[in-house]
Amino acid sequence: MLPLLALTAAALGTGAAAADAPGASDGSRAAAHRFAPAATDGTAREKTPSPDIRVSWSVDLAAGSEGGSDDDANVRHANGALRIRDTTLPSASAGTGRGQGSAVLPVHHLETGANRVAAEVRAELPPGAAVEVDIRGRDRNGPWTEWREALAGVPAELPRTVTEVQARLVLQGGTNRSGPAVSSLRLTADSVPVAAPRPASAEPFTARVYATREGLVGGTTANGHVIKPNDHFVALPSRRGLSPKGSAEYSVRVCGPARCETAPVWDVGPWNTRDDHWNPSSVRETFKDLPQGMPEAQAAYENGYNGGLDGFGRRVLNPAGIDLADGTFYNVGLSDNGWVTVTYLWTGDGTTTKSFPTWGTDVSVRQSATTASTRVTALPGPTTVRVRCQVRGQLVQTDGYSNDAWSYLPDYGGYVSNIYIDVADAWLPGVPTC
Repeated sequence: MLPLLALTAAALGTGAAAADAPGASDGSRAAAHRFAPAATDGTAREKTPSPDIRVSWSVDLAAGSEGGSDDDANVRHANGALRIRDTTLPSASAGTGRGQGSAVLPVHHLETGANRVAAEVRAELPPGAAVEVDIRGRDRNGPWTEWREALAGVPAELPRTVTEVQARLVLQGGTNRSGPAVSSLRLTADSVPVAAPRPASAEPFTARVYATREGLVGGTTANGHVIKPNDHFVALPSRRGLSPKGSAEYSVRVCGPARCETAPVWDVGPWNTRDDHWNPSSVRETFKDLPQGMPEAQAAYENGYNGGLDGFGRRVLNPAGIDLADGTFYNVGLSDNGWVTVTYLWTGDGTTTKSFPTWGTDVSVRQSATTASTRVTALPGPTTVRVRCQVRGQLVQTDGYSNDAWSYLPDYGGYVSNIYIDVADAWLPGVPTC
């Protein structure tokens, strides 16, 4: 009989920090404590419900996400359990060689807000295999928080109170090409008082980062996208900012020698997989002694940090903190690996946006500024949207009007044609170029 994994929700008030699952650690993970102060994202302190209000639910592992099975990556549900479909298939950018699969599970709606979610997993684990649970939340149709991992005895603490919760299961293959079999996942949400928030940052965080070209056409990213020639996406060395397949919920603005491009985060890497270097040390998952904006690989390469090794013990051969898909790499003006300026668009407090009314029904929000790109969501009717920046894209024509300008909506992680923004100007006043 293979061993059972239990990330238990029973000890909401107690529990020591759990070690990383075998083979999944980067070797320097800081101890996580049950009542560590919850992270904040610069928003105002919120009034949270009483801590004794808890709600638990079982997640349907066979259902896939609300977007359908397209959000699943290299997993299948068979014989009553979620399993890795192909245990020889690793994610492309990280280069760990381990088979991996993931499932973005259905959104659960809460009657009462919560800022903490515990996970109880039952799974058969062959030697070297692991199952990890990521949690995120949002307040109805607002922006999602970053993903936060729920560990054994250590619930995921979200940066603000949410009324919708979503889980992601990440399955890591073991030795002899074996994989875990997850039979159940039960989540429990409640709220705890949060520490005083750190000073708000109006602007999304920006850093100068060394970029490498991902290439690997035909490979599969951590969110299940099969890489195509001239693709447009990026990889960052942490799952905390990983978008589900086909979405741009977590995107970056990359500025190179020639131009800037807004691209979704679809892969995890390079070098590390738990290095959210865009976060301050108070909430950074690992390598907390490094300054915000300093990737571990850069510190290892330039300063001999961690003995010059990455989190997997490999010798770091370049200071890369971001991988760029071929289309993005060449579009921003790179001909070889080099330094770029990266803005992590989901960070900041949102005050750098401007609000505009829309018109029309079933208006598509697209992954990029073209009607041929993936439809991220739709605006069912006239509403108000927050616009962060705008670009020139495909010319759209409707009702005798035409416009090639598109606005990026951070709350939806995608673009809408400016033709559906209910103002007289084709190019929105006071909104910068992406």
